[in-house]
Amino acid sequence: MTDDMLRAPAEVKYAEELDWLESVDDGPKPFSWRLSPRMVRTFVLGSTRSDGLDREIPQKWFGDRSFVERGIVTLASDRGLLLIGDPGTGKSWLAELLSAAICRNSTLVVQGTAGTTEDHIKYSWNVSMVIAKGQSRESMIPSPIMTAMEQGVIGRFEELTRSTSDVQDALISILSEKYVSIPELDHDNIVFAQPGFSIIATANSRDRGVNDLSSALKRRFNFVRIPVVTNRRSEAEIIRFRTTELMRRHRIELEVPPTLLDVLLESFADLRAASASAGSDDERLESALSTAEQIGVLEDAILHSRFFGDSTLRAETLASSLIGSLARRSPEDLAILNKFWHGVVEPRGKQDEGGPWQAFLEGGRQAIATLS
Repeated sequence: MTDDMLRAPAEVKYAEELDWLESVDDGPKPFSWRLSPRMVRTFVLGSTRSDGLDREIPQKWFGDRSFVERGIVTLASDRGLLLIGDPGTGKSWLAELLSAAICRNSTLVVQGTAGTTEDHIKYSWNVSMVIAKGQSRESMIPSPIMTAMEQGVIGRFEELTRSTSDVQDALISILSEKYVSIPELDHDNIVFAQPGFSIIATANSRDRGVNDLSSALKRRFNFVRIPVVTNRRSEAEIIRFRTTELMRRHRIELEVPPTLLDVLLESFADLRAASASAGSDDERLESALSTAEQIGVLEDAILHSRFFGDSTLRAETLASSLIGSLARRSPEDLAILNKFWHGVVEPRGKQDEGGPWQAFLEGGRQAIATLS
């Protein structure tokens, strides 16, 4: 079934694993949860020997265990969960995994934008049915959030701070009252949330000041701040996990040499350090230099090697992918990358004659010259 989808949701992708966990789960379950809180944690973070399971459950989200546990406990209460952090820290992936484990449905999602309206979180109308038969529950189009309320499952709201204050105010009512009124109808005009309903929202910490959350809305959420991954080992695990998924999806058999992964990790670490010490925004790359962007650079290099190379990942291709992905502003980003290449990569390349850093140096030089 997953082969028929470009990207299967977590509950479909891991259906067999979820079925098995449910079959052996004898822990207490809040509301209508499909798995107990302990087993939800196992699904997200992977199993350990102390779990006593007959099979290994792989880790799917890489981060501090306390963040996951706090999120699960929040969803077992009547409060919403707000995952906040920099771009690329895995907020949306964690929200999807939690929804899949708790209710086997992670697709009831509202995407917050400047164009999101109250209708997107409550309901709208099928105009042709209204003209033909008038307003009724049959002619109403429930939002993903209203559907989650009716089914007693998790609704998701992506990029909450990108939505206007009117939309945020409507969400306050849903989180506090746990029902939605439909004033256009005379009968059957209230949708009550069923036990198990909750909302997982995400917010980008870089959007501070766009549409700040009101104190009233903040009180309806428990905050879990997801930090940028700085642990080298954890970041490598995340990149391997995501890259393996990509190659499986594209049916690509290609080895990622550990030395090249080290080059990528070290380059991003140095770029982050340079960005942190920069005196102004003009001296910083526009990129957030997140783990997700590292994954994007590696994926781009893998696909280029597969379709335009000899199916061997080379340092030159990785360097070209990095420059192409991070040089978003011209000439500002190119100037920053050129300075980085001369000051950081070149000394390493000269010390690593015949090695990956030398090839990485040459590949980056060519990419910068081409874009310049």
